[in-house]
This record gives sequence, C-alpha cells and structure tokens, in this order.
Amino acid sequence: MSIRTATLSDVEALTDLFEAYRVWYEKPADRTAARTFLEERLSRNESVVYVAEADGQLVGFTQLYPIFSSTRMKRLWLLNDLFVAPEYRGRGLSKLLLERAKQLAAETDACEIMLETQVTNDIGNQLYPSAGFELGIGVNWYYWER
Repeated sequence: MSIRTATLSDVEALTDLFEAYRVWYEKPADRTAARTFLEERLSRNESVVYVAEADGQLVGFTQLYPIFSSTRMKRLWLLNDLFVAPEYRGRGLSKLLLERAKQLAAETDACEIMLETQVTNDIGNQLYPSAGFELGIGVNWYYWER
C-alpha cells in the first residue's frame, strides 16, 4: 500500500473512485461530468489529490482545496473528499491519506485543515478524532445553497 500525489494520468481510475464516493453521498451518477471535474481540478492546480494504491490499483483518495484565513494571514486546506473502496476499508488507508494531508499542511505552512462530515457518518466521526482532528465547538457553521 502506498500514498502518492495524483496526476492527470490517474484521472480514469480516479473517476471510478470519485463516482463511488459521490453515489455514497446520494448524488446522481454522472461519470462524464465527474471525469471532467477531476481533470479540471488537476490540470488547473485547483486542488491536491492524494491516491492510495494497493494491489496495483487505485483504491482510495482524498482531495484538498486551498483557502485562506484573513485573521491568521495563512493558508488553510479544506479536506473536501476522503474515500476508500469498500473492499479495502479497515486497512488503515484513510489514516494514511489523512497523514499525507497533514504533511501537505506542514509543507505549505498552512495553519489548519478543515473538514466536515455528516452527523450520521459513524465511521468518519470515529476516524477523524482518532487521527487528531477536533470537533469544532463554539462556532455556528452557516451555508447558503443554490
């Protein structure tokens, strides 16, 4: 098992994982749009994607987007996606992907990695604290959706 930075040559295999991730979040499947989305993020350097490889194939990924804190005058990373294929879960790949994300934060002198997950995501809500992430307290998280 290994973790590495995704490249454009990974887009085809990464699309399969990305679609499985989106379907898990109850979004309609759209492989063509998913492939285009990933290609655009990678080719424009708009995100950083790390992939987990095992048995000669991609079996997991995490995608992070750069944002900035005006008050801290530093970069933050939004860990927006984390997914491991069901047959490879329980092998520590999610933690390895999270550790690589933390390494990126250190390499880029970022002050924080932010993420959100559903309250009903029992696995994630156990995983993130075990990897050193803290549940935000004392803030209201608002959003506007179109």
